[in-house]
Amino acid sequence: MRATVIHAPHDIRVEEVPDPVIQLPTDAVVRVLRACICGSDLWPYRGESPREPGARIGHEFLGVIEETGSGVAGFTAGDLVVAPFVWADGTCDFCHEGLPTSCVRGGFWGGDGTDGGQGEAVRVPFADGTLVRLPAEAVSDGRLLTALLALSDVMGTGHHAAVGAGIRPGSTVAVVGDGAVGLCAVLAARRLGAGRIIALGRHQARTDLARTFGATDVVAERGDAAVEAVRELTRGQGAHAVVEAVGTEQSMRTALRITRDGGAIGYVGAPHGSGTGLDLRHMFDRNIALRGGLAPVGAYLPELLPDVLDGSLDPSPVFDLTVSLDDVAEGYKAMDTRTALKVLITM
Repeated sequence: MRATVIHAPHDIRVEEVPDPVIQLPTDAVVRVLRACICGSDLWPYRGESPREPGARIGHEFLGVIEETGSGVAGFTAGDLVVAPFVWADGTCDFCHEGLPTSCVRGGFWGGDGTDGGQGEAVRVPFADGTLVRLPAEAVSDGRLLTALLALSDVMGTGHHAAVGAGIRPGSTVAVVGDGAVGLCAVLAARRLGAGRIIALGRHQARTDLARTFGATDVVAERGDAAVEAVRELTRGQGAHAVVEAVGTEQSMRTALRITRDGGAIGYVGAPHGSGTGLDLRHMFDRNIALRGGLAPVGAYLPELLPDVLDGSLDPSPVFDLTVSLDDVAEGYKAMDTRTALKVLITM
């Protein structure tokens, strides 16, 4: 089969690799219909996080089961499924507690010689604990299929940030970051009943989409100017709930400074840079909570899936460029140069 392989910074190739096969009774083999490129994929692409030359890449995909191992009870060949960005056994204490990202036997797609999501097929370990079945008829609805793909990562991650920030009906929310996760956090905030949603971002196409998703205000400034703008919009008090969806020291500092006393920050931006941007004394004095981290999207899928299926939650517009698998390197370039927000890959 063909799959996306990273050899070095800015060196993404589509190569012939061995077809996935059942190795353990709990495995399934999924033929990928749609995959995508994540903002976090750009860190190895830019050389800012290490990857072994020749490693597979990609962790967001959905497709059709081609084969199951003898120990798989919940799925059969032909089922349409979506995979969260980690696999998990579904039976350990962490899985039962809603934290499959900490599964003691789990792992990440493309790690330790496993298949990445940006390929024609994937061997899925612990299929019963990992995969989520989708309605078969969705395969013929392109928009719905794209929206469902967002549940593999960005929509669940945006929701995790909203939960971490403690968004309640009527609360004022600020979202730091205008990438796909930040925009999905705007959707999640609206879904949770936020009364006001302030989107912080400098790219008009993205902030226009944020308004479509439910943002009531847009702040294009950065740093001190952004803090002043949010404070002005909130009578000097700041936002009850703040989403940090970037992961840099500057973005975290901004998030902290625009949070209302007694509020909370939900952080899901993959950390990169020299520091955290956090001042614990500042947080202590103002009773600011910090919650978030690697999103357990598998735990959120049962909650979010019905809303996507009935159309009340539609994250599909975050995909603004579609490429074939053969052109995946162009998709990486487009996201790296910010000419694309999020790239959809069709097989």
